[in-house]
Amino acid sequence: MLDIALFREEKGGNPDLIRESQRRRFESVELVDEVIAKDKEWRDARGELDDCNAQMNKLGKEISKIMRETKGNKEAVASQLEQKANIEKRIAELKENVVTIKNELDSKLHTVGNLIDETVPCFEDEEHNRVERTFGECTPLGEGRPHHELLWMIDGYEPERGVAIAGARQYFLKGMGVLLQMALVNYGTNFLAARGYTPLQVPFMMRKDIMAETAELAQFDEELYKVSGDGDDKYLIATSEQPISAYHRGEWMAPKSLPLKYAGHSTCFRKEAGSSGRETWGIFRVHQFDKIEQFIICDPESSHDHHEEMCKLSEEFLQSLEIPYQVISIVSGALNKAAAKKYDIEAWFPGYGQYKEVVSCSNCTDYQARRMQIRYGESKVTGQAQQYVHMLNGTLCATTRTICAILENHQTPDGIRIPEVLKPYMHLPNGEDMIPFTRDLPKPKVASKKKKGKK
Repeated sequence: MLDIALFREEKGGNPDLIRESQRRRFESVELVDEVIAKDKEWRDARGELDDCNAQMNKLGKEISKIMRETKGNKEAVASQLEQKANIEKRIAELKENVVTIKNELDSKLHTVGNLIDETVPCFEDEEHNRVERTFGECTPLGEGRPHHELLWMIDGYEPERGVAIAGARQYFLKGMGVLLQMALVNYGTNFLAARGYTPLQVPFMMRKDIMAETAELAQFDEELYKVSGDGDDKYLIATSEQPISAYHRGEWMAPKSLPLKYAGHSTCFRKEAGSSGRETWGIFRVHQFDKIEQFIICDPESSHDHHEEMCKLSEEFLQSLEIPYQVISIVSGALNKAAAKKYDIEAWFPGYGQYKEVVSCSNCTDYQARRMQIRYGESKVTGQAQQYVHMLNGTLCATTRTICAILENHQTPDGIRIPEVLKPYMHLPNGEDMIPFTRDLPKPKVASKKKKGKK
């Protein structure tokens, strides 16, 4: 969330900066004024509560003095005691009111997006995403096959068995499909570890109150799976970014400890509501997949450079897999609330005849850290302005989509050529560099005709 001080113009804030950012997001500008009004209401109520507490302290001293002078004569302080009772009643009302208003203020504040980086293309529609650079040759599909057919032909998965057991878009990875996934996870983890990242295996579920500090409200209904059981309800994670963002929750970090770089590995769970058609072919868009995630915690001055570095690492990873791609800068109207700027990397998929997203890299500046209360400085010096770390996240490898890209871009008439960097992780006998096709495509099912009943 944004710093509430930024909304207070009379105290040096700049609400116009927030209004302009909201306008560039194609979000409500009026929301900024609603936050300002609610903040004033809260501060007024808080001020009245402080006044009542001051009156109560003053009255308490007055009562004590009179009681000493009259040797405990309560009749001498009857009016003061009545006044005290009235103030106590008002304080109770104000405390309840202050909490209610603060909750309303926070609710509005959390719906205001992060300040947009000035380099983000200002458009509402993603058709205007700006292409930053490209890599590799985009070969057409020609006589080749799309990824879901190729995965079947290498005996790499069982979609129908998965659907029968767990429902739509569930699957069993099998044989070479499993080996490809494990190779990508191990290669990706080693790739980041060699570049100074600390591997983290994260919890697959989070408490609702903690998830609410990192996920947007819309995600709870559209993306996240709820888990019920003993105790509090929990939510399955959609990305390891969510638990890692809370890893240092409430901590005060020494500047010399930054940056912190984590390589998160997790299974991810997403509802993926509304997807249909070719998007749901094979394992391209599924409810469960493994992912290696980059996560960086740094000081504000270096977050821009780390964002560029994070994107370059994801590019280097895709280049090592020999997958053509393009890097795009996402338009302001398509950014989530936490992101100040986001790059997507889209791999070339001959089967679709287009680029498809496989990587997202976001700079969330201090938006997440403020909600998580992750600060930094030499010490908690009284009166020192609170400084919050910047937090960045980026995909290195979502295994299922990367497998799809490898299959389509490395197919041959006889099988799938294994990228050189994955060979040591595949552990194939005799140093084989090909995954052969071992089964034919299933024959299309013919719908049985129902016999017409007699009239």
